[in-house]
Amino acid sequence: MYLTQGLRRAGQLRPREKSTVFRDRRRIWSQTVERVARLAGGLQAAGVRPGDRIAIMALNSDRYYELMYAIPWLGAAMVPVNTRLATPEVRYILEDSGARVLFVDGAMKAHATALAGKLSTVTAVFYLDDDALPDGMRRFEDLVSAPAAADAGAGGETLAGLFYTGGTTGQSKGVMLSHNNLVWNAMNAIAGLFFDSDTTYIHSGPMFHLADGASTFGVTACGGFHAFVPRFDAADCLETIQREKVTHGQYVPTMINMLANHPKVKDYDLSSLRYILYGASPMPEGVLRKALEVFPGCQFIHAYGMTEAAPILTLLPPRYTTLDGPYAGRIKSCGLAAHTAELKIVDENRQEVPRGTAGEVAAKGPMIMLGYWNKPQETAAVLKDGWYYSGDAATMDDEGFVFIVDRLKDMIISGGENVYSAEVENAISLMPGVAEVAVIGIPDAKWGETIHAVIVPRAGANLTAEAVIEHCRSQIAGYKCPRSVEFRETPLPLSGAGKVLKRELREPFWKGYEKRVN
Repeated sequence: MYLTQGLRRAGQLRPREKSTVFRDRRRIWSQTVERVARLAGGLQAAGVRPGDRIAIMALNSDRYYELMYAIPWLGAAMVPVNTRLATPEVRYILEDSGARVLFVDGAMKAHATALAGKLSTVTAVFYLDDDALPDGMRRFEDLVSAPAAADAGAGGETLAGLFYTGGTTGQSKGVMLSHNNLVWNAMNAIAGLFFDSDTTYIHSGPMFHLADGASTFGVTACGGFHAFVPRFDAADCLETIQREKVTHGQYVPTMINMLANHPKVKDYDLSSLRYILYGASPMPEGVLRKALEVFPGCQFIHAYGMTEAAPILTLLPPRYTTLDGPYAGRIKSCGLAAHTAELKIVDENRQEVPRGTAGEVAAKGPMIMLGYWNKPQETAAVLKDGWYYSGDAATMDDEGFVFIVDRLKDMIISGGENVYSAEVENAISLMPGVAEVAVIGIPDAKWGETIHAVIVPRAGANLTAEAVIEHCRSQIAGYKCPRSVEFRETPLPLSGAGKVLKRELREPFWKGYEKRVN
């Protein structure tokens, strides 16, 4: 299997059908395939070789999409970078991956400027936008003017991309995904999300997230149509859905809530929408009721997964996403194993537990990652005999429905973004006057969870919540920064092994909730 097959098929079967739209740029499939081949040729002329890593740090666009195919066309590996990271985090990813080339747009050029001359492997920076060219960068469209390159024929277990995810140690980990991994997950997306050649998919979630990536590759393989908005904005999304007659979208419940409650939502014709995929957290009952009212012809599908699974592991078919009738209770489930996935729930010894018993989710299948880039110990800790051990706690009922109940790994999901506590704790610990710190997730009606820091100051230190949050903003992405800070005079509670007892810290906030995830 190889990623470019889906693109080549679309160009062959639907050459004159529309392929992409971004602002006033509209293209058909024959044009898109030609541009991808020429972009690969331009990269080749710039010295990129098979196996090289190419980083992309930009908002959504048709040019981002073209890179996602031109890079594997050349046999290189893509490195999508989270656009919400702070500059030190960006630098770590670029250096850890050994990226040779970096692509940025106007929204992200400040990072490239700040890192100019400080990166040991990046030899060229290309600018995606058409406005004034920043110093030291080269124009994206100059690459597309090159002669077309032949498809390198990379596929199978060849590395297709490094997708960075947070780490429990505080360092991001590059998840190595092969062509096989990504193509198999595209097949999961096609089967589970009902993509076909009539699909019009709106890219409104960030394209650096693999949640969007599975749909990118799946819609392309079907010869569907891609509509891009730079970033999520409720009004922009509603306008695009109406104008382009969008059939499929993907949002976290927080975004669905914003769409459904937009003050002008009833002014738009949203009748084209057929399916919305949602994930990162369960759908609150009130949000679903409102969404079903606003999008009456639309069905909702819940997905669960992670970067290490490329990313889809389970899907809850739309007939179960209901608040009434015989299937009403299923909405609390994240679904059934995806078509290429095998799942089991295991105990601390990694032995399968009886149905209905809580344990760790383990997954197997052709979409499971190759491992973590240059991190053999971390890889060995989660991969064994083909099984990936997720760190998520769940139950599975007699019919195979999975219900997430907790996280075994120290992670918070806020507004659909994964935040590892260690990353935030490491940032806060750099602040003078901090003796001890623990970071936990607490329930929030809008974001699902928000980040709460518990700090024990050093004697005589004069710390404020505002100062802590401002310090964090200089070190890590804004979405990782605490929304609330608590100061304690007594030491944090510790286990016999000397680990902070975070369950004790969480308990007052989660009292009355069925689960310890929201």
